[in-house]
Amino acid sequence: MTSQPDPGEAPDGSFEVPPAGLGRGRDLLAVIPALPKVLLHDHLDGGVRPATVVELAADLGHRLPTGDAEELGAWFVAAADSGSLKRYLETFEHTAGVMQTADALRRVAREAVEDLAADGVVYAESRFAPELHTRRGLTTQQVVDAVLAGFAEGTANARAAGRTIRMGALLTAMRQEDRWEEVAALAVANRRAGVVGFDLAGPEAGFPPDRRPKTYEVLRDAWLPATIHAGEAFGPASIAGALQAGAVRLGHGVRIADDIAPDGHLGPLAHWVRDRRIPLEMCPTSNVHTGAAASVAAHPITRLLRLGFAVTVNTDNRLQSGVTLSGELAALVEQAGWTLEDLWRVTLTAAHHTFVHQDDRTALIDEIITPGYARLGGGRHHL
Repeated sequence: MTSQPDPGEAPDGSFEVPPAGLGRGRDLLAVIPALPKVLLHDHLDGGVRPATVVELAADLGHRLPTGDAEELGAWFVAAADSGSLKRYLETFEHTAGVMQTADALRRVAREAVEDLAADGVVYAESRFAPELHTRRGLTTQQVVDAVLAGFAEGTANARAAGRTIRMGALLTAMRQEDRWEEVAALAVANRRAGVVGFDLAGPEAGFPPDRRPKTYEVLRDAWLPATIHAGEAFGPASIAGALQAGAVRLGHGVRIADDIAPDGHLGPLAHWVRDRRIPLEMCPTSNVHTGAAASVAAHPITRLLRLGFAVTVNTDNRLQSGVTLSGELAALVEQAGWTLEDLWRVTLTAAHHTFVHQDDRTALIDEIITPGYARLGGGRHHL
């Protein structure tokens, strides 16, 4: 089968990108906030404003480590930057804990869209687990309704502020629970309302992605795509299991590097992932915080990009990791030597692998992303 070029890629393998003069250094850092960005891996309960957590906690009687918004924001980052995925995940008790009413969910969703749009994100897929927000009596459908309403409000507010953004929702099932099929069916039922796919999250070890195989029958019967957290805290076996279950994208996928020899020789799993352009939803700072990588400079993302993997850059949890997508890209420029062409490539890759339809992807690239980069000055350069 002949590989087809991604949208924006010419048959000769070149891309329309800005000239090399903006390739590195301070000039590049200065333009990153204005570049159009695509975000595939961002958790709704990992991107709540600290002030919002404080206000919602007061309304619900939820006890926090501190009632000061600035101190709370610093606490989240410090708690998450522990080198332990378990400790990192414990911080969500305070965000999910205050997202238990329709009003709270709608507010958090609205503010998430506004914050992403302000950062130059033009398309984002935000994921959340409906089952985590039912402690005060909401049904999972009511959770979805509230979040989608918030996305719509945030999109309208961004538009009124002169910014363009489109949101897609991913419904997440938790590995350690047994509601996978229910969440998959809920995602299918809401696909016309703004849900674009299914996600599986939670502890990888001990909870393989094929534990409830009927989940994927529900998704396959409806032709709804799935992304699965894999290769973050567990090795290549987790990635293999996710692909065998039916994932078309990999959440994180850092440990695919374990199947690549120091001399660059790819093992069979790494070849499969690269050859079939399976997107890696990579989150550098988060991976450093959870111990999956030693530093942004040493993160496998750069090596994987150079080896031709379908790399995308994401935030994971903006609150816990204290990041924005612009900040993640800037860190890669400063610490890993990325150029403007690298940023362009990963943005195109992300846009090409969104869970919306192909004509929508093409419009996103041709009408928003390409003009956004072209404003810096256009030219055709081989990548």
